Amino acid sequence: MSPRRLVAAALAGFIGLAAPAAPALATPAPVAEPTNPLVGDQVRDDQWYLKKLDVPDAWTYANGTGVTVAVIDSGVDATHADLVGQVLPGLDLVDNKGDGDTDLVGHGTTVSAIIAGRGDDTTGVIGIAPKAKILPVRVLDEENRYSDAIIVAKGVRWAVDHGAKVINLSLGGNGSSATLAAAIDYAFAKDVVVVACTGNTSASSDTDVWYPAREPGVLAVAGMEKDSNALWSGSITGKETVVTAPATQLVGARTGGEYWKVQGTSFASPMVAGTAALIRSRWPDMPAGEVINRIIRTATDLGAPGRDATFGFGMVNPTGALTAEVPAVFENPLDTSPSPGIARFGSAPVGGQAQSAPDGWSDPAPRAADAGQAASPATTAPPSQHRAWWLAGVLFLMSAIAATLTVRRFAHTT
Repeated sequence: MSPRRLVAAALAGFIGLAAPAAPALATPAPVAEPTNPLVGDQVRDDQWYLKKLDVPDAWTYANGTGVTVAVIDSGVDATHADLVGQVLPGLDLVDNKGDGDTDLVGHGTTVSAIIAGRGDDTTGVIGIAPKAKILPVRVLDEENRYSDAIIVAKGVRWAVDHGAKVINLSLGGNGSSATLAAAIDYAFAKDVVVVACTGNTSASSDTDVWYPAREPGVLAVAGMEKDSNALWSGSITGKETVVTAPATQLVGARTGGEYWKVQGTSFASPMVAGTAALIRSRWPDMPAGEVINRIIRTATDLGAPGRDATFGFGMVNPTGALTAEVPAVFENPLDTSPSPGIARFGSAPVGGQAQSAPDGWSDPAPRAADAGQAASPATTAPPSQHRAWWLAGVLFLMSAIAATLTVRRFAHTT
């Protein structure tokens, strides 16, 4: 992360979170359609994506041990058999009497089990990173929505300050929020990987990638169909898409100890968050930028060669991310735009929810691109020439100001 974004993120802590609230949203579409309870081997059999992504092979290299993944969502049912012992004390920003370990909707529980479900040898949901821990942060109410992006920004900052190394945001909307952007910048500054879903067409008034998925630096995840290399027809995608993951005919852990069938990019996102947890488990000291670089460089390319507006870099590949020789980078390769800047702070727009988004948001003006850094080897990086010149310029400016003040003081005293 550049010094410019670091300064802006720090300042936003004093300015951005003071923004006034915006009106509440309309009731969203359902998160998922419950089916008859699924039991036993059927639950494991329906986790087809484990084989699709070759996750059992990835477990021979890492299992998520030592990594905390924050799930900023509807809370997590910590009593579900697949999550017992996996859920840390969290935060409830909807009900101040809670600590994030209850889930009135079921959405956050499903997301959490995809990341770190413990299952057993034959039954139950087993996560992509089954030994990772979940840090629950509740921002979605009983209708599976949030009324202002400020609540999500607070959740992100709290998660960063309480040990999260990966953050999953299976939520969003059509607008943007400088307050939330600053919170995400804060996460980047603290070496945290941020993953978010691109959104669903059934829950959005337009086809733009949802925010915060389109924030530069975030791993934006679109959804794939089962048993094919086709994009799910309900997935929003676009130029901000980074990678894809399975999104249809999924089985999820449900509040109350049950299971249900779900679909949506909300459930593709945690597969990528789980992959990030595997990488951070294998290499605890690896910077977030390199974790992201491994994910995008090892993704299974789909569609047009290279990154495209449908699949991004391709489908996430956990085993590849854990085994491939990947040149090191010294910054987040996706963080290619400058911070919004203090002038952009003000009222944060209404937020969104896990599976629907409001009408009537307007996107901000595009931000100018800023060249990123890329280098090879896994060694300590020397400062780039670009950064060195930037720092030299700052020092020169500070020296000039100091000299001017000295001259004025001298003139005044004489």
